[in-house]
Amino acid sequence: MTDTQLVIIGSGPAGYTAAVYAARANLSPVVIAGSVTAGGELMNTTDVENYPGFPAGVQGPELMESMREQAEKFGAEVVYDDVSTLKLNPGAHEIETALGARYTAKAVILATGSAYRELNLPNEKKLSGHGVSWCATCDGFFFRDQHIAVVGGGDSALEEATFLTRFASKVTLIHRRQELRASQAMQDRANADEKLEFLLDSEVAEIHGDDALTGLTVRSTVTGETSELPVTGLFVAIGSDPRTSLFADQLSLRPDGYLNVEGRSSKTAVEGVFAAGDVIDSVYRQAITAAGSGCSAALDAEHYLADLEAAAKQSADSLGEAVVAAPIGS
Repeated sequence: MTDTQLVIIGSGPAGYTAAVYAARANLSPVVIAGSVTAGGELMNTTDVENYPGFPAGVQGPELMESMREQAEKFGAEVVYDDVSTLKLNPGAHEIETALGARYTAKAVILATGSAYRELNLPNEKKLSGHGVSWCATCDGFFFRDQHIAVVGGGDSALEEATFLTRFASKVTLIHRRQELRASQAMQDRANADEKLEFLLDSEVAEIHGDDALTGLTVRSTVTGETSELPVTGLFVAIGSDPRTSLFADQLSLRPDGYLNVEGRSSKTAVEGVFAAGDVIDSVYRQAITAAGSGCSAALDAEHYLADLEAAAKQSADSLGEAVVAAPIGS
């Protein structure tokens, strides 16, 4: 069992930023980055043009590697393993990994992120970053003057679709039902957009393309008939799921399934446990907001550990004074 002050579970912009701040505060954090998911969702992204400081853009994996290197430069230990067991006990949180490593930490930062829901169709993963995307604000710019399809029927899907009409020549919204789940206000806004068309009672049956998306086969959910849609961009907006299975039975979750924190802080319901990034953010879900969240969590953890140290010192001093004050032979 390795005793440490701080363990960060997860990587990505939130986990690595937390590690940078914590390491610079001499907390010697251990980052359990994941065996396959190290670096988070940006490891599957090509050009990132909206992260500050990179006017020419940067590749997602390159950005994550730079963050990792920066964290390690200041003394963070990055472990490419997965957490298999987590027992949250204030003052002595226990972490065990899939490879058998065991840690006891005074503080834990959860940066486990979330995962976009997929259509689970052949070619979907292959063409990720090559026409298929899950983030309009990240990738919409690359589809200027092109025909784009958006899949989904909720507020997020309509918001993505209307945002994409700023760039696209046309946006087709594909939804499996006749009725949309989006709010009436969002539907009114979408209906008023001349570049946006609706393909209801429909679903994507096939995704076409070798090196880049060339089109979709769309199937009617009523008749089963298929048709071809010649789009060069596909945005999947059917929701996301926060990765909370590791601690869902120990921490408070919001009704939408995301991890609950106190106000604007990163504090969870358990003392010494903090959270950052997409596991607590169902709204913005951007690399820069995740990084800012990681900074907040590291600062909260630093203050918590400093308070623990001060309380321990005060207790020791009080005990010492009591011993000195006791009569000899008492």
